[in-house]
Amino acid sequence: MKNWLRLALVIPSIVAVSANAQQLTIERIFSSPTLLGKSVRGVKVAPDGSRVTFLQGRDSDYNHYDLWEYHIASGETRMLVNSDKFHQGPEQLSDEEKARRERQRIYGKGIMEYHWAADSSALLFPLGGDVFHYQLQSGKGNQLTSTPEFETDVQFSPKGNYVSYIREQNLYVKEIASGREIAITTKGGGAIKFGMAEFVAQEEMERMTGYWWSPDESHIAYTRTDETGVEIQVRNEIYADQIKLFEQRYPAAGTPNAVIELAVSNLATGNQTWIDLGDNTDFYLPRVKWFADSKALSFQYQSRDQQNLQLRAYDLQTKQQSTLITETSDSWVNLHSDLYFLKDKQHFVWASERDGFKHLYLFKTNGQLVRQLTKGDWVVNELKRVDEKAGVVYFTGRKDTPREQHLYRVPLAGGSIDKVSTRAGMHKVTFAKKGGTYVDNFSSTSTLPQVSVHNADGKHLTWLEQNKVDATHPYQPYRSGMVAPEYGELKADDGQTLLYELYKPATIDKGQKLPVILYVYGGPKVGQQVTNSWSRNQFLTQYWVQQGYVVFSLDNRGSYHRGKAFESPIYKHLGVVEVADQLKGVAFLKSLPYVDSDRIGVFGHSYGGYMAQMLMFKAGEQFAAGISGAPVTDWLLYDTHYTERYLGHPATNAEGYQASAVFPYVNDLAKPLLIYHGMADDNVLFTNATKVFSELQKQNKSFDMMTYPGAKHSMRGKATKVHLNHTIMNFFERHLKQ
Repeated sequence: MKNWLRLALVIPSIVAVSANAQQLTIERIFSSPTLLGKSVRGVKVAPDGSRVTFLQGRDSDYNHYDLWEYHIASGETRMLVNSDKFHQGPEQLSDEEKARRERQRIYGKGIMEYHWAADSSALLFPLGGDVFHYQLQSGKGNQLTSTPEFETDVQFSPKGNYVSYIREQNLYVKEIASGREIAITTKGGGAIKFGMAEFVAQEEMERMTGYWWSPDESHIAYTRTDETGVEIQVRNEIYADQIKLFEQRYPAAGTPNAVIELAVSNLATGNQTWIDLGDNTDFYLPRVKWFADSKALSFQYQSRDQQNLQLRAYDLQTKQQSTLITETSDSWVNLHSDLYFLKDKQHFVWASERDGFKHLYLFKTNGQLVRQLTKGDWVVNELKRVDEKAGVVYFTGRKDTPREQHLYRVPLAGGSIDKVSTRAGMHKVTFAKKGGTYVDNFSSTSTLPQVSVHNADGKHLTWLEQNKVDATHPYQPYRSGMVAPEYGELKADDGQTLLYELYKPATIDKGQKLPVILYVYGGPKVGQQVTNSWSRNQFLTQYWVQQGYVVFSLDNRGSYHRGKAFESPIYKHLGVVEVADQLKGVAFLKSLPYVDSDRIGVFGHSYGGYMAQMLMFKAGEQFAAGISGAPVTDWLLYDTHYTERYLGHPATNAEGYQASAVFPYVNDLAKPLLIYHGMADDNVLFTNATKVFSELQKQNKSFDMMTYPGAKHSMRGKATKVHLNHTIMNFFERHLKQ
């Protein structure tokens, strides 16, 4: 395999650190080519399993993407589409597309997303605001739209005869063969949007679209979203040379959400049918999915308090609807996309946390439970494939340990669970729609992400790129200087097990006392830190260790992948059990002979930034210094779906909102604190920072701050990241090393 394709590299398990290893620097970590190799994303398997496609970056920063393929039978890798052939020069994104990409965490230019035709004959991708269709046999691409307006959310129809897209808040369909364009809706504009996901659906529900094709292409379901009642937040985005003023409809906790309606359009007749969703308009529509026979549509109806989730079915012929499943919780019901309708038209697979852990169940299409397919004190992550012919269900989960994700299979008829993946670590799996081929994106703390192809039994077929470290690889000078983490367990106040990981310098002199960085996130849903996997944060962790720090992370109660009993203690009072659990970790650190108890610092970003402030304000005597990045400080400023899931509605839990904010505890700050925030953050609004700045000043509390013009929540860009990480390290050097 050619050296340009650096999807991953293999690092042997680390036993000792070489004295000759080159030391990491912040500039090197964020330089290009990165230590991980070239930028590759969007890996997909063709529906027929014949090839794997991916987007690869190619410019100096590796963020200009082209479309490549790896042909499995021949082992050949080649570029399919050079994005410059279809669009050159700057790409002027619409405001809607900018917001959508921020919600998807997509950054770069060129081809940023693409779709396969169902028969694997063609690919579809948006570029420069228009839609392009690429045929594999001819090797030619056709531009399907050429409009001054920006087309977004581009999709293939299930059989590949049509493409669909959103233009100026309306839904359009184009027949590929004839070029005929059909406007499914025409009245979108202003606060009215057709076929588009609202802000909280994109940011919090992982629903990036508002329309869905029926499998036979005869109908298309879509939403009508009315944001008239959503409060307009006047938001400044402060850049180095200008200030942009935005009026963003942002549903803060306790305020009105968008009103959602659901319709089905008959493509042949143009007739629209609106589904009766009831008189109460204050609900969420997190998922929509067609039955396999295209005769019925399912949708998930979630109550505003998120304690009730209904899976409903709508019959196109009778126009009647029924509730198949109702999930309830005295805290909240987690959303998922694990629903599969079998082609026998009699059954479906569904995930539920009804026994306290997320597991898979087989139901009849009338909602009757047939059997529970998986069971135990562990969680299923995702339903990956249902092989109806073989009668086998494939899924990823944490059966062996919460720190690792593996691929498993279980018979539809019930029976024992088999583990398919073998290597210890994190397996992110993508199956082909047909056949038994899957791509495994694997990593561990000792192996950077690798991408390989396997059959359904787990047999390794080929590497997309093994990327062994050789003398020319950018990582080679550093790899022998890496240290492995130590894993362990502590007990929370309620007796539940807390998992931690600890990195320390390879050599510690007798009697030496080292400073500590407590690296914290602590939040729900995406908050798991302690995993046997690799991320770019691993390089920063190793850098901190090389600078003489012990680095410690602990997953407190409230974090995901541990079951409802582990998550729910945070309900209606944030920053309480999370702080208590992190202090268990601090007490453990202080018991270690090589830790200097007087030089423990805490650092976190986003929810971790909130946690850093709560720890510094509520337990500052335990720390020498803290750094809080892009923190939520007042939960009334954050969005409805996320905040009310964990705190309830402000009208019924005003005391909980007040106690969960940082402001009641600001007066107790007694140690150095640095707060940084992006000045164009549209997720955790910059107001969160300015409010706590003001409160600290009112109480005459000294603190450091660093603001980044133009930066969003993810703090993208090499210059921003290099400066930010130098700022972090300089702050800790002043307060933990001296």
